[in-house]
Amino acid sequence: MTQQQRGYWRDSDGSPVAISQAHIVWTRAAYPALVDVAHRYHAVITYAELAEAVQQASGVRTSVNQRHWIGKVLALVVREAHRRGDPPLTALVVNATDGMVGAGYQDVLAVAGQPPILDEMDREQHAAAARLACYRHFGADLPADGGIPALAPRLKTAVTRKKAATTTADPAATAAPAPRPPAICPNCFLELPATRVCDSCGATVAP
Repeated sequence: MTQQQRGYWRDSDGSPVAISQAHIVWTRAAYPALVDVAHRYHAVITYAELAEAVQQASGVRTSVNQRHWIGKVLALVVREAHRRGDPPLTALVVNATDGMVGAGYQDVLAVAGQPPILDEMDREQHAAAARLACYRHFGADLPADGGIPALAPRLKTAVTRKKAATTTADPAATAAPAPRPPAICPNCFLELPATRVCDSCGATVAP
């Protein structure tokens, strides 16, 4: 890496790029990358994988660790998806270590006018439902029943192991049923109330 290639630069000639401009360029690259993920049922992408994908696609690179900027890019993606009327594509982005969407998912809720979800697993169940909305909206090859929400593979494995360990430690314990993912309006992509009728557009989602 040369002295010039520090911070943010164009891969083609090494010319520097302003941080704000880099975020905009990466947002434009992130959107089609996430739509591509949404074409594959139950697919997800990690933050690190998306960070590398947007740098490669845009030709703008950085020496700064993705942990310090990928959240800003995803926040812009959240707003762009909301503007277009698309489901929240950032639900497809998870941590490589635990398979969770992380606290940044609150941006999705804020833009939709929903209160934050403080419980981690409730948040993950909401993200699972949002991912299913993405797969349906962007034309993934779905099962005949329309598909089901699912936790990211790494998180699902961790949850399954935890349940197995609990059962082994206490065979008499009865496993609690998995929480039902929230119903999402197919038009507004908002979480539905208990009536399963959208307060915004009036759409009804069957149980």
